[in-house]
Amino acid sequence: MKLLVVSDSHGDRDILVTLADQFKGQVDAYFHCGDSELPADDPLWETYHVVGGNMDFDASYPVSQTVAVDDKRIFLTHGHRYGIKQDLTRLALAAREAKANFAFFGHSHELGVVETSGIIFLNPGSISQPRGQYASLGGTFALVTSTGDQTTIEFCTRDGRTVPELTVTYGGKG
Repeated sequence: MKLLVVSDSHGDRDILVTLADQFKGQVDAYFHCGDSELPADDPLWETYHVVGGNMDFDASYPVSQTVAVDDKRIFLTHGHRYGIKQDLTRLALAAREAKANFAFFGHSHELGVVETSGIIFLNPGSISQPRGQYASLGGTFALVTSTGDQTTIEFCTRDGRTVPELTVTYGGKG
């Protein structure tokens, strides 16, 4: 199973189209963790699983959703309603309740990944307005590859280059 995860594009529709085209046939599902600032009925959402963020004012967006891909469950949210800038406690509770293997979120514009209690929590960073230690990369998204008992998270730049020093592999989880 291979997934593409992006967040916080803030009106940059072109990069979402580019990623969908670039990875067509290479990934099993696309996820957008909110703050797209696009209409909820944008045809692009036929390709991406999407949730609303604090900058998405269309009430048609769900706050969260749980998506099954192969034998994995993904809890998808923006994160602003789960206090992710403080800690992951509320997000972890929601992901556990959803029986998720993964929790994908955004909001902070800072990439990161951590595994705890059998759930992999992934923030792909912002594709358009990055912040934090890796802001100089100019925007990031993540590729999640899960085969058997191994899951690898690769962070990539806007042009699709993998940043090898940020790659993380978890065995037996996810």
